Amino acid sequence: MPKPSKRIAGIVPSGKDGWEVHFAAWSRRAAGEDIIVLSVGDHDFDTPSETIEACVNAVRGSNHHYTPLPGLPRLRKTMAAASTACTGILTEPDEIIATAGGQGALYAAVQGVLDPGDHAIVVAPYYATYPNTFSAAGASFTVVETPAEDGFQPRADMIRAALRPNTRAILINTPNNPTGAVYSRERLEQLAGICKEHDLWLLSDEVYWTLGGGEHISPRSLPGMAERTLVINSMSKSHGMTGWRMGWLTGPKAMIALMTDLNLVTTYGLPAFISIACAEALENHYGVKEIAERYAARRAVFLDAIRGANEVTVRGSEGGMYVMLDVSAVEPDDEKFAWALLDKEKVGVMPGSSFGEAAAGHIRISLCQPEPILREAALRVRRFASNYRREAA
Repeated sequence: MPKPSKRIAGIVPSGKDGWEVHFAAWSRRAAGEDIIVLSVGDHDFDTPSETIEACVNAVRGSNHHYTPLPGLPRLRKTMAAASTACTGILTEPDEIIATAGGQGALYAAVQGVLDPGDHAIVVAPYYATYPNTFSAAGASFTVVETPAEDGFQPRADMIRAALRPNTRAILINTPNNPTGAVYSRERLEQLAGICKEHDLWLLSDEVYWTLGGGEHISPRSLPGMAERTLVINSMSKSHGMTGWRMGWLTGPKAMIALMTDLNLVTTYGLPAFISIACAEALENHYGVKEIAERYAARRAVFLDAIRGANEVTVRGSEGGMYVMLDVSAVEPDDEKFAWALLDKEKVGVMPGSSFGEAAAGHIRISLCQPEPILREAALRVRRFASNYRREAA
């Protein structure tokens, strides 16, 4: 075939990325092994029945046609209300564009603020698609690690040191995937100061905002930040709708108007029946409280079960759907630890280094399993860590 473009061929670099442990755990469980899979962030429960029924009714109601490029008016209105609750400042529908999931919102944000050759800063640990999304825009980026011993909170001095003349944006994620860290107001104010001083965009991934375990602080609410912040959000985590692929981007009206042009040449709008179901889910908060309570209970159960294991240390883990464990005292090579844990105790986890060097020496535990399974997994991790040290000695 003819040669593909450098851009499409360079989006995902070749080589290992840490997901091999997850795929192995999944395959072995499918083959009949008693594997506890704690490596993926997809709910183990279905979308709330009320949302499903709303979608069925919308399909039967002949909602099968094209929709406006920025999203159905009803959907944008309900997303604006959700964004007001998320960010803490009043949001209008024309400050919202509906996207194909949170990843669609991230892609739109990166395409909207960076030209080929521009530079961005990515605060790590980070969600796995971040680097590749910048690559797709032809932009370069610098990863700025957050210290594990500081609870994975971002440090302004480290971000300042990474600035370049062509830096245009900073990308953060709070509550954080993979660490579960919730960025403090003080650290967010420091980031806001850098953005205002250097005229930067702040891209803020807040898809876990309902699962924060406390007050959610959006940088969009800080003085002078509404005009330079793009907030990425999604129905996937808050409303139990991972497979529905519905998200949104919040930002200045002028930027959102330009994003409509991007939708013209990518999605050409979103399905009407899914849009209606999402609007109803947002209006009625289907599943939001129950999902947040479920993950808070699971986090508490796992943390209680893992406490007292001298070999591992909990880092971050205040919110989201994950717990991050520092296993470096047992085995500095987190991928080696993860493979051995899978082989000896039949527990599949993600090596922390899959999400950036800041998480090297850690493993990410997904809380997407019922509480009894999480208790059993914690016992297996504790037993494995204790035996591993004795065997090494």
